[in-house]
Amino acid sequence: MEVMTMILLVSVISISISISFAFLFGLHHHLFFNKNKSSTTTTAAGPLPPGKMGWPLVGESLHFLWAGWKGHPEKFVLDRVAKYSSTVFRTHLVGEKAAVLSGASGNKFLFSNENKLVKAWFPSGIDKIFPSSTRSSSEEEGIKLRRMLHTFLKTEALRRYIGKMDHMAQTHFEEGWENKKEVVVLPLAKDYTFQLACRLFASVEDPQQVDRLSKPFNLLASSLFAIPIDLPGTPFSKGIKASKIVRQELVSIIKQRKIDLAQGKASPTQDILSHMLLTSDENGNFMQEFDIADKILGLLIGGRDSASVACTFIVKYLAELPHIYDGVYNEQMEILKSKSPGDSLNWEDLQKMKYSWNVACEVMRLATPVPGTFREAFADFSYKGYSIPKGFKLYWSATATHKNPEIFPEPEKFDPSRFQGAGPAPYTFVPFGGGPRMCPGLEYARFEILVFMHHLVKRFKFEKVIPNDGKFVVDPMPIPAKGLPIRLFPHLN
Repeated sequence: MEVMTMILLVSVISISISISFAFLFGLHHHLFFNKNKSSTTTTAAGPLPPGKMGWPLVGESLHFLWAGWKGHPEKFVLDRVAKYSSTVFRTHLVGEKAAVLSGASGNKFLFSNENKLVKAWFPSGIDKIFPSSTRSSSEEEGIKLRRMLHTFLKTEALRRYIGKMDHMAQTHFEEGWENKKEVVVLPLAKDYTFQLACRLFASVEDPQQVDRLSKPFNLLASSLFAIPIDLPGTPFSKGIKASKIVRQELVSIIKQRKIDLAQGKASPTQDILSHMLLTSDENGNFMQEFDIADKILGLLIGGRDSASVACTFIVKYLAELPHIYDGVYNEQMEILKSKSPGDSLNWEDLQKMKYSWNVACEVMRLATPVPGTFREAFADFSYKGYSIPKGFKLYWSATATHKNPEIFPEPEKFDPSRFQGAGPAPYTFVPFGGGPRMCPGLEYARFEILVFMHHLVKRFKFEKVIPNDGKFVVDPMPIPAKGLPIRLFPHLN
């Protein structure tokens, strides 16, 4: 009976490829075949954190995934924190021995020890989607890219894009929302954030060119969250093919940019593509076209998905909570009244959107775009009296922090006032990570979200087509039921 149960469990994972969490990739080469073997609780350095490894082969991965599919990924963490009376516990996730560090102290420890005791961990399948990372390593490539982005995406550099964001949002709402009785929000939000990312990172504005990138892009993005089985017809195989199509399109864009730069038709500072083409490493070597295409591809994925999830759930909560909508609407109308007709939004306008940003932050607390990520211990160390061996994977959960009643009283209550004044304590609100791996696109995301909110509420009131359906799944990002269809009611003035 136990053998049959195990076969069934493995089968469930295999047939659920399209709805698997990204880091289920590890199952194919880090498996436990002996439950007793994995239950060792001590090392030479001291006791391991309390916990259990679960079933052979799958560990506690199904419990982990199931919590996300039910829309409450934090439950996996908070239930075990309560069970073991510990903010760190041992488990077996995605084919790996793992420790979960929870709460502000766990977040602080991991963020503060990035590249000291822990490093980012990426599943091996990523190198098939982004093959240029095999030339060095995903971690090294990520560090290089973050250094480059830090300068390019800082607030001072982004200010000049606000007017462009405003113009693109205007066009987006005119073409995708106006003169429609009903729309589905999630795909529209993805269109909006993808168009902005294409413009910001590579100055791609031509609708046909954006469309050529966008069509295979959806297959590629979903393949990152599939088991790495490269067989015809599997999501992972489709994703690899889609990545080649997108990369080929990007290479053609890069070749044309090189010509334009040589002829003075493009500016060395107009976007990150020009920056990559003209910047050499410490040895004087320039990046190859293929590697640049690979990095732009990664930026487009990061620039589209997280912000589109945030925008979608902002619409959801504004539709459900009229008094919150009214507060956002009144703030945006005051800003609009202060401007002359036809004036674009600017930096000063965005600085006035304090209540709107508090609302956006509360949305990201309740529906965190990236629920959590993994690290890897590259040295033995101790944490809160427990030994964490080298090679252990470490998972930190933003949602478990955001839904912890000791940190956020009445955690399911929508309350933007949590972010007034100094806001939450350090390391308690972490939708953008922290430490050396703090999302370099934080300010960019803030700008595009606020511009989206401005254009949304100045045009419409709206209601959910499915009023009582508040369900969403986390796979691996939050996804509302049916993409959130809404009914639009244009303002008469």
